[in-house]
Amino acid sequence: MSGGRGQLLRATIGIGISLVALALVIRQIDAASVAQVLSTAVPAWLGVMLLFQLIDIAVRGLRWERLLAPIHRVPYLRTLDYLLVGYLANNILPARLGELVRSHYLGDREGVSRTTTLGTVVVERVVDTTILVAIASLAILVLQVRGVVASAVLVGVALAGLLVVGLAVALVAHRLPGAQRVIVATRRWRQVHDVARRLRGGLAVAGRPRTLGAAVGLSLVAWGSSIVAIAAAGQALGVELSTAEATLFASGIALATAIPSGPGYLGTFELAGVTIGRVLGIPTDTAFALALVVHVSILAITSFGGVVGFIRIWRRAPARGPAPVLTASASGQAAVSGAEMPIEGRP
Repeated sequence: MSGGRGQLLRATIGIGISLVALALVIRQIDAASVAQVLSTAVPAWLGVMLLFQLIDIAVRGLRWERLLAPIHRVPYLRTLDYLLVGYLANNILPARLGELVRSHYLGDREGVSRTTTLGTVVVERVVDTTILVAIASLAILVLQVRGVVASAVLVGVALAGLLVVGLAVALVAHRLPGAQRVIVATRRWRQVHDVARRLRGGLAVAGRPRTLGAAVGLSLVAWGSSIVAIAAAGQALGVELSTAEATLFASGIALATAIPSGPGYLGTFELAGVTIGRVLGIPTDTAFALALVVHVSILAITSFGGVVGFIRIWRRAPARGPAPVLTASASGQAAVSGAEMPIEGRP
């Protein structure tokens, strides 16, 4: 199947998932009751929610900047621009294609391999998913949740485990038995060999303890901000969520939106909110209103920020010539612009 047809199929499936989720949600809510809940929103608490959502996004931009640093130094504000453009693309395009969009624009404008940049995004997603399922698991243990929500979290734990194992294998693949024969064989197909080498160059940032530790720490801060934002949104609508409840609400929705769906995670976001709200004893209409407020605010912030970021990107001149690319040699060394250096060293 060609790349174009594959993307079309993925987009079609994503939109279908969103339509099914929307249909399930609409059957459960009363529009008048939802409007009544929304009319009681306290502006001050909505302001707190927006503040912590902004902090969340700002920290995620810093996390990506730290992951990119061993490969190429991209200033924080520029990294944030590329991240927001990716978020804007996720709001417009189905199936989370924004991850490819931000990798493309950063690679194109900064003179870095797009494939290597995508490798750092893969590391970011693995770290983020692992932290996410960890806090979700802690929340269901504290709240003693059973049923579909607990099952979904367990699936997330299994997925995170597979992602971590896959990343670890990619980092040490050159040391596995028969690896050299595979490397020699792939050199016959120059393009495949080059793509694999550049992708592994991006994945190699996970082999740096300081870089990986910073990504984990910043992920915890980002999710902490997201949890506070959820709690503030609850207060705005008269719903007092405990820390564990806000954690489950935030992490559960995030796990649901990890499923490729329609533009802006439409439908899957709200269905997850209603399902988790039911588990927490929140009335369906109130849970939907809570999910709607959080979702709309996220879409507004990321869309506005993405437009501003897009304008800023295109006003800057693109980098001249390719930037140095971090690659891993068969001996476990990292090479930058042809110079050998330890994986743990600075570029």
